[in-house]
Amino acid sequence: MARHLVEAAGEEIRNLLPGRESVIRNIKSWEAGAHQPKDPYRLLYCHVFDLEEADLFGLAEPKHLAIVDADLSTIEPTPYPPHHGPVAPELVMYFLEQLPGHYRADMWLGPRHLIPTVATQAQLIRELAQAADAPVRRGLLGAGVAYAALLGWLYQDAGDITHSGLWRSLALDMAHRSQDPQLISYALTNKAMLAVDLEDGHTVVDFAEAAMAEERKLCPKVRILALVHQAHGHSMQPTRDKDLVDRLLDQAADLVDRVDDEHPWGNACRRTLGYVDVQRATAYLRLGAHREAIALWDQILGTAPESARRDNGVFWARQASALAAVPEPERVVEIASATASIAEGTGSARLRQELKAIPRRATAWAGTAPGRELAEIISSF
Repeated sequence: MARHLVEAAGEEIRNLLPGRESVIRNIKSWEAGAHQPKDPYRLLYCHVFDLEEADLFGLAEPKHLAIVDADLSTIEPTPYPPHHGPVAPELVMYFLEQLPGHYRADMWLGPRHLIPTVATQAQLIRELAQAADAPVRRGLLGAGVAYAALLGWLYQDAGDITHSGLWRSLALDMAHRSQDPQLISYALTNKAMLAVDLEDGHTVVDFAEAAMAEERKLCPKVRILALVHQAHGHSMQPTRDKDLVDRLLDQAADLVDRVDDEHPWGNACRRTLGYVDVQRATAYLRLGAHREAIALWDQILGTAPESARRDNGVFWARQASALAAVPEPERVVEIASATASIAEGTGSARLRQELKAIPRRATAWAGTAPGRELAEIISSF
């Protein structure tokens, strides 16, 4: 089965898949009913069995990911002639100053409205970097890393793993060209973030540990990102080492108050209230520490700003998953109903995936009235 899945993937997706043993572990977990596969594995299964997704899995998923060969040539050039002549150094700051606005818009709008704008700017930065002399080129490459990482995130949130992987790989390429150790480590943590959605804990850990290779040179923010992803990677291991996960997250928490850099990228630990608690609650859900996760989500969601609409929806859905396992059916249905409209409004495939994960933890009460109501809410996607 592992061989068939790998053979069904195009070259770019195949390069993103974990090693054979990891794929086999995932297959065993799916066949044991622990959870259903996510993209790209869902569509690979459909390709192997020549079945529609709704027939094979029961619930249709967004068709954002096509099983095709993909490379950087799939990134469209800007629709105007390439830049000629000198590149003004002021352009570096021009692009960097716009990043915070893009991050804020993402929290409210979600990916589908923001991708066209950011993609156009990211491609323009790439073209300007090709025309610029050093050190302007290095500055543009640094801005390019930030934009490529943001696009990687937006495509991942939209459920398009192919383009997410392309832009995250491009971010790492530009980071190496910039020769900035902060950017190289940041780009590696972004690769780890994609591996989380591919459910490949070993790859998550490998990228996160690689990001810490030059720890003494790294600012606190980049170290936080690397530690957080190490924790997520370890929470996905069969050993379920909660103590190790807690130690890594405690190290990250100790660094939050020391974040004082001026980099406009990677500021989730500044934008998100209780950032490390969010990561801990997410890891606890994977580890099966449901009551501890619920206590953290109650605390987090009590202080979350309304403006972070999409992120709050994801957090509520994760809280509902923990509540489904305890169980507290009435609260689960209430949260799922309120969160469904956010998924529709933002186009976040990640939020849809979180909502569709809830019934897998609600099997004990699936036949009750709340269970049927939950199934009706989820089936609307």
